[in-house]
Amino acid sequence: MEQRAHFTHKLEELKMQVLRMAAMSEKAVHNGIQAMEELDTNLAEEVINNDAEINELECRIDRFSLELLALGQPMARDLRFIVGCSRITLNLERIADEAANLAQRAIFLSSRPPLPFNQQMEQLAETAKTMLSDAVSSFVNEDVETASTVCVKDSEADEMHVSLLKGFIHQMVTESRIVERGVHHIMATRHLERVADLATNVAEAVIFIVEGEDVKHRCRG
Repeated sequence: MEQRAHFTHKLEELKMQVLRMAAMSEKAVHNGIQAMEELDTNLAEEVINNDAEINELECRIDRFSLELLALGQPMARDLRFIVGCSRITLNLERIADEAANLAQRAIFLSSRPPLPFNQQMEQLAETAKTMLSDAVSSFVNEDVETASTVCVKDSEADEMHVSLLKGFIHQMVTESRIVERGVHHIMATRHLERVADLATNVAEAVIFIVEGEDVKHRCRG
């Protein structure tokens, strides 16, 4: 009984570590988007510099998870939780990478004249942030319904990404002097679309943890 209580405490500790990483990745995305929108180089540098800390936390969580697998010999639900947490942290690290990529675009674009405000790009950014927030919330509350909603929203993000891509290409064809900036905006929309994709992966991991169903690549749209 005492051994079980100790293992349960370790699982809670794992969850807290994952949530800490989630908070850091969410902050990176918010700041990366803000740096891109405002061409704020100081904020962009902060996002890039903090990425190493997120990477290190992922490594610590991986080691902790391996210890739980080796020493606790978990079965069923506990095993799914540990494996699911590993999937979540992998995607959170990639999300932070995309935020750092956005920050790099912001630094480059800060030295060029800004392109006109693009409302659809702002909408994609908001969608990506919401999906990530909802995915993390679904993990906190073990909420399959919210996780499933994130999965459905992924197709919406994909459609916005395609529309933005077409729009920027049209601008670049009709106004050649913006080509360099247009390419960086296209890449920025790709980073946002990837955040949405990776948030969906987090949601899929939550469904796996709670229901034991592996829905990777099958719950989108």
